[in-house]
Amino acid sequence: MEPLNNRRNFIRNSALTALGLGLATSHVSSNENNIKKNVSPRRNRIGVSTYSFWQFNGPKSNAPIEDCIEKAAQMGFDGIEFLLRQMQSEENSYLQKLKRQAFHAGLDIMGFSTHQSFIFPEKEKRNAEIQKTIHQIELAYQLGIPTMRLNTGRWGTSGSFDDLMANKGIEPPLEGYTEEDGFEWVIDAIEQCIPTAEKCGVVLGLENHWGLGRTAEGVLRIVNAVNSPWLQVTSDTGNFLENQYEQLELMAPKTFLVQAKTYLGGGKWYTLDIDYPRVAEIFRKVNYKGYVSIEFEGNADPMEAIPKSLETVRDAFTWYE
Repeated sequence: MEPLNNRRNFIRNSALTALGLGLATSHVSSNENNIKKNVSPRRNRIGVSTYSFWQFNGPKSNAPIEDCIEKAAQMGFDGIEFLLRQMQSEENSYLQKLKRQAFHAGLDIMGFSTHQSFIFPEKEKRNAEIQKTIHQIELAYQLGIPTMRLNTGRWGTSGSFDDLMANKGIEPPLEGYTEEDGFEWVIDAIEQCIPTAEKCGVVLGLENHWGLGRTAEGVLRIVNAVNSPWLQVTSDTGNFLENQYEQLELMAPKTFLVQAKTYLGGGKWYTLDIDYPRVAEIFRKVNYKGYVSIEFEGNADPMEAIPKSLETVRDAFTWYE
């Protein structure tokens, strides 16, 4: 009988062992599921500039804002940034129609890209640009947009924009003037816009966009001199042609909006190979929780390139805690 008893004991012990392993495996699996439940993804919201669908290629009627809203929603964006020069009108009825459409499409209108220049020796010209900028702030308010892109402007000594790009955005001051003059004009002009920005609740974001804003140091010199919570920074990932990551790090603490350039199909003026996980880490270190707005500036078909850009940027700006 002993061999039979041994066999029975072996079978019983094997069954108990298997049951124990099963329970242990189930316990581990349960723990893994609990860990996954407790680790939730965090991400920045991603928007897209209407510029991405147009890029100044042909008349602006080629890419109506209304079409951009619908396309952005279909592609899965969280928000949309309006380029003022692309809008068909500044009448209130048109603005409210766009606001209604964006809300119904499930999109925040999260940014407003405008153009102005304060680099003029003539006070009358600077005053005209100040009044134009104040009007643009009021348009942003009517649209319910929380932040507006601001430029310093440039000297205009390069000739065409193509010439400026060929020279990496560098141009000499007007004869008889210095960059110190330019900084004084820009700081004074923006200071005159701040009361309207505060009244309307629109944060001005000075962009690294050529002129005196070609470098992070230039942007921060102006922002720090104005010293107002209503003037912050719009950080464009594609407008630094040297030491781009180091310069983005300098501006990151004061950044209110990130504009993320992409160049699928090759860029219109140049192509940058931007390491977006590295860019995202720069802004994560300063606890940036705001929008990232894609500006596609490549030669590929926007309807194919913009969704690919969204995938790249969204992956980079998603992390787990």
